[in-house]
This record gives sequence, C-alpha cells and structure tokens, in this order.
Amino acid sequence: MATLLVIEDELVLAKNIAKFFEKSGHLVEVAHDGLLGLQAAARVQPDVVIVDFQLPSMDGLEVIRALRANDDPPRIIMVTGHASVNLAVEAMKAGSMDLLTKPVTLQSLKDVVERALSERGERRALDYYRQRDAQQASLDALVGNSAAMDSLRNLVRTIASIEPADQSPAAPVLILGETGTGKELVARACHQSGSRAKGPFIEVNCAALPAHLIEGELFGFEKGAFTDAHARKIGLIEAADGGTLFLDEIGELDLGLQAKLLRVLENYRVRRLGALSDRQVNVRIVAATNRDLDEQVREGRFRADLMYRLKVFQVQIPPLRDRAEDIPTLAHHFLRQLAKRYGRAELSMDDRAIAALAEHDWPGNIRELRNVLERAVLLQRTGSLSEVSLNLGTAHRRGTQGPRSADAPATMSLDAIEREHLQRALDASGRNVSKAAALLGISRDTLRYRMERHGMQR
Repeated sequence: MATLLVIEDELVLAKNIAKFFEKSGHLVEVAHDGLLGLQAAARVQPDVVIVDFQLPSMDGLEVIRALRANDDPPRIIMVTGHASVNLAVEAMKAGSMDLLTKPVTLQSLKDVVERALSERGERRALDYYRQRDAQQASLDALVGNSAAMDSLRNLVRTIASIEPADQSPAAPVLILGETGTGKELVARACHQSGSRAKGPFIEVNCAALPAHLIEGELFGFEKGAFTDAHARKIGLIEAADGGTLFLDEIGELDLGLQAKLLRVLENYRVRRLGALSDRQVNVRIVAATNRDLDEQVREGRFRADLMYRLKVFQVQIPPLRDRAEDIPTLAHHFLRQLAKRYGRAELSMDDRAIAALAEHDWPGNIRELRNVLERAVLLQRTGSLSEVSLNLGTAHRRGTQGPRSADAPATMSLDAIEREHLQRALDASGRNVSKAAALLGISRDTLRYRMERHGMQR
C-alpha cells in the first residue's frame, strides 16, 4: 500500500483516479489547485504524485520543481491535454518520470504508477545501504581509545580532507599492516570521510584474480579486443571515476601490471584493451598490503618507482597486540553487533574472559578477535561468555608462544617466513584447511592459493 496524491482540476477525472487506486488498497489524497497540492504533499508525504499541467494558481511544472526540492521527493507523473515535445522535455528536466496525454486510461496510469513505486522502493533501498555502508566505514568505525588509534583517526581525517583545488585526482594512499588489522576499513574511512564519499568505492583484491584476468578487470576492453570480448567492458579504474579505487594486496600484483598502474598514477589516463585513445579519470587510488614492500623491491618482485608513487600518504596500522588496551572496547563492540545480528539479548563477558582476551597474542588481529567471539556466541546461547567458552587455548598466550614470523632471522626471505607461518597454522589445526584459515584470519580460498604458491600439499 502506498500514498498517492492527485493534483487535478478536472473534478470528475480526479475522483475517478482516486476511486480506482483506492480499490487497489492505496491511500489517495486529491487537490484541485497547485498551491493546495503542495500543502497536501507536505501533510501526507506521498510516494507518487499525479499532477496536471494546467492548474489554478501555479502550473504543473512549478509544482514539480517545488516537490523535487524536498529532502525525500516523491516520484512524479504529469498528465496533460496539451502535450508537445517541448513540454515533455521541460517536464523531464523539472523532475517528472513520465508524461501521459489525456484522455488517459486508468490501466495505463496504473502501469506507470506501479513502475514509479518500484523505482522509489529501489531508490530507498539503495539509500539505506549507502547510509549503512557510510556508517560502518566512517571514522567512528575505527574503534579504540588508545593513542595509536587516535593518531590513526587523525591521519585518516587529514588524508580525507586534502583534495586538489583544481579538481584533479587526489594523492594516492598506501596502507600497511598485518592481516586482519582492518586495512579495508581504513580505506573506506578515507573515502567516506571526505568529499569523495558521494562517488563510487571500488575494491579489487589483487591476489584473488589471475594475472591474465586482472588487466581486463582494471582497464576494461573494447568489443572484439580478443576472442571472448563479445561486448565492451568498462574497467574498474574507469568505474571508480569521481571516487576511490582500493587495490587490496597490492604486493601480489604482477610486475607487468605494476608498470601499467604506474602509468595511470602518473597521468590518470586509462586505455581499454583494443581502444585507440585514452580516457581521463579523476580517482584516488588507495593500496594496501601486509607485505614488506621494501623487501619485495630488493628481491625484484615490486617496482621501486611504483612503491614511492603510492607512498605519498602512508598509513601504518598497528597490530592488536600493540594496543592491548583496545581489546575490551573492541570485544564489547563486536558483542553488540553479534547480539543484533543473531537476535540475542545483550551479551556480556565475565572478568576471566576479558583477562583471557587481554593475554592472547592475536596473530590474526581484529579479524581473529571477531571470529573468536562469534564462535563463542553461537556455541553458548545463555549467560555471559566465560574463559572456557572463548576456547583460546595457550598456543598464542603472551609469553608462552614461540617466536613469531616477524621475529624470524633476518636472513630468511619473506616467502620462507610466510611458508613457515602457514605451516604452523596447518600443524596447529591438524591440517584442517578451514580451521587454519580461521586461525590466520583469512578465507579458505586465500589459504589454498598461498599453499599452492608455496608448493604445499593440502
């Protein structure tokens, strides 16, 4: 059921339209004057307005412009007995979604109204999800009261506020941090906290796509550029025009594509595969990695010029173990989210559980903390969470575990350190890929990809 407003000075037609839609279960308000119609719209907040062109006090175009000035404007349909091309153009410019010519059948009017209601519902749903994403990706989503988090929020706020005065692309950002520290959250905060928030936020996982596919995804292609190019495809760099392109796990990007990305960062022009000309884009590129790019440069696996170009702004996210004072705050934040998600009463933890969280070393960082709490909430449906329900064990308790990969000898290569870390997780999980992925705070697909990369048997 929806609310409709009919602004029509022909009394019989207005009455017939109202009766017709009331039979379909809609609430219908009728006004016979443009000014009275605007007053009715302010009172009933209609979903759809059917407005005549020729009205007393003000014409239909003026009514449409006034309705469109509202914060949540309705969908508008104009009807007229004096249709022309010029009037149709003016009506569309003013904000009418359609123009019908009198005499209009009630069935044709119903078809247009149903389309209007469908589009309004889709727009409201889109606005809801955009608002939800903005709330979840704002600076408030960077939870923690430690000095390190205060510094991180201030840096993100500064980055988001700096935009070139000439409307040119914003300076790139490089986010560094261990797996599970929230690099994507920081990237979204950089986007949502500045003037680019109204633009698109496009995310690309450089490790999830094979090298031969990622070029087409980033740059797009023209129809016929290669055998399977049956239609033109807009690349993700081009799709992010006016907003932010987030390149997650940039350290996994193929060297050939690194050169092409560097060219984009130099002139912000992209060329689709098979195209003859470049296209200018205004995009901020935010890259993230858990790898040591300096080490990769020394090993010849990452271009030094690309690294320096990305490091105009560098954001280092501290691991959770280095800001242990934030663990209780984060835990209660996640418990509130989980209670809402699973329809539970307010969830709590006893003192021993909080102490156990503080003593854990969190190799998987914030992602691991959330997964631990979600598992405990699902397995313990009543009462407050206890140390036993958290099931943390002693493998990663502070002061009891063996040396972390970060403490490995400097002579070990980055690949060797990663392989050793994967091996430890697999051993600790009894070679169960799902459990090892949860322990590492990554997906099963990512773990399989890295195992294959290191030649490790599943």
